[in-house]
Amino acid sequence: MSTARLDLTLEAEYGYNSLKDKEGPRLISSHLPIQLIPKSLFSSKAKVIYLIRSPRDILVSGYFFQSKLNFIKKPESLEQYFEWFTQGNVLYGSWFDHTHGWMSMRGKENFLILSYEELKWDTRTRSTVEKICQFIGKKLEPEELNSLLKNSSFHIMKENKMSNYSLLHGQYFNEKNASLMRKAIYGDWKNYFMVAQAEAFDKIFQEKMADVPQEMFPWE
Repeated sequence: MSTARLDLTLEAEYGYNSLKDKEGPRLISSHLPIQLIPKSLFSSKAKVIYLIRSPRDILVSGYFFQSKLNFIKKPESLEQYFEWFTQGNVLYGSWFDHTHGWMSMRGKENFLILSYEELKWDTRTRSTVEKICQFIGKKLEPEELNSLLKNSSFHIMKENKMSNYSLLHGQYFNEKNASLMRKAIYGDWKNYFMVAQAEAFDKIFQEKMADVPQEMFPWE
């Protein structure tokens, strides 16, 4: 799951119509599981960057996000959303199935896996941005890199009307001052999970992700 605008993703009608007739290099965002992606992708020269994040933090973030939306059933409590999430009854389905599916592409030269956590850790070293540039065959000048890092920071994006959803009040959100940008931190789940929930989630994670190398998951 990413925080890309819902209406500019491939699976949204507006996003699809905006992209389908364009030619040349394009940046396409999607939350779709791999089985719903057009098969032509896998025989094309397209490059795929798959962003993963700790599912515990995604659960908490998803709870607050879905509680604000006006076009989908709202969870009555975090406990209820916990059950929805672990059973895969959330937007775009099971995190475990989604991650499993896309992880099948790891090792392919046109596939790059990044984590939300390393993007947060890497604000100063810039190596992740350089990794992306190398992957897509682009080079940024020092001033371009500085501008990118500045304008992709949480503080700037939270104030930017093009990324904080403030222009879409009433269209997606049921709260007048709702914002897409909440905390942008990792490990926040510790402030919300009860001990029993943390233990239950650990068990589910170990069962469902046992066949995926643990080094693929850079969170605790």
